[in-house]
Amino acid sequence: MTRRVGFLVFDAVTLLDVSGPLEVFHQAGRLGHPYRSVLVSPRGGTVTASNGAALAATVAPQDAGPLDTLVIAGADHLAAEGPDEGLLAAAKALVGEERRVASVCTGAFVLAALGLLDGRRATTHWRHAAALARRHPRVRVEPDALHVRDGRFHTSAGISAGIDLALALVEHDHGADAARGIARELVVFVQRPGGQSQFSTALATPPVRGGLLRTLTEAVLADPAADHSLPAMAATAAVSTRHLTRLFRTELDTTPARWVERVRLDRARQLLLDGHGVTAAARHSGLGSDETMRRAFARHLGTTPTDYRRRFGSTGP
Repeated sequence: MTRRVGFLVFDAVTLLDVSGPLEVFHQAGRLGHPYRSVLVSPRGGTVTASNGAALAATVAPQDAGPLDTLVIAGADHLAAEGPDEGLLAAAKALVGEERRVASVCTGAFVLAALGLLDGRRATTHWRHAAALARRHPRVRVEPDALHVRDGRFHTSAGISAGIDLALALVEHDHGADAARGIARELVVFVQRPGGQSQFSTALATPPVRGGLLRTLTEAVLADPAADHSLPAMAATAAVSTRHLTRLFRTELDTTPARWVERVRLDRARQLLLDGHGVTAAARHSGLGSDETMRRAFARHLGTTPTDYRRRFGSTGP
């Protein structure tokens, strides 16, 4: 059975959001699992990607025909300005009632604007995760996830993560062997080590309402290696440990200890990429010891500090 996949594209679309998943489905067909892909745009015809490449012969939504899966690509302006009415109308016409729907990168802003992600888990490019959460507070944004499935809706992180998402869709349709075969052909991970957060150079903290908590979080971000235990922070804020914990739960949806650990992990990652050794990164980030840092990397990123530095510190071998 050939499965039909529609890609919703538009002027200034990020080309890799489209071409990456498109190639995954093409390779699936070469391995005996055929997909037929169709490019759809709000008005049909030719659209121009952000890098100047032309996507020709796209069809209008009414001419797309039956689709098994809809993939909405992303673009920077979707996060900065929001999707326009033409794009929203096209997406609404294509989503359907039972169709599998996916977004790549900031394509999640289209689904969120239509209210389709309300009450659901979703992700997007780490740089725009805070904006998605702020603009659409009913969406449960997971900024560290590479891709998220909630019901029939699938969302992925930034740009190349569309390949990971498409591999997951193929695995859902045809099993893990098919996804592994495509990954080998494309020379990519079928499940890359670490999370999306490995590419962030600063912890994206949602804005806090209270001045007390804002002062504390700014102090931690400024000097992660200082004493930021719960009693120390509570004493600095002149509140009880219970009240401080309640503030973190209410405004940041986490505990003080977990939040501080994520700040320190973020600093440790940057120190490693700046050329510091594991021991120095552990000490200067506030994680303390090599073993504590190793456990934090394993828990949050699924890798080790040494392997993280080797993989992401340089594009060289």
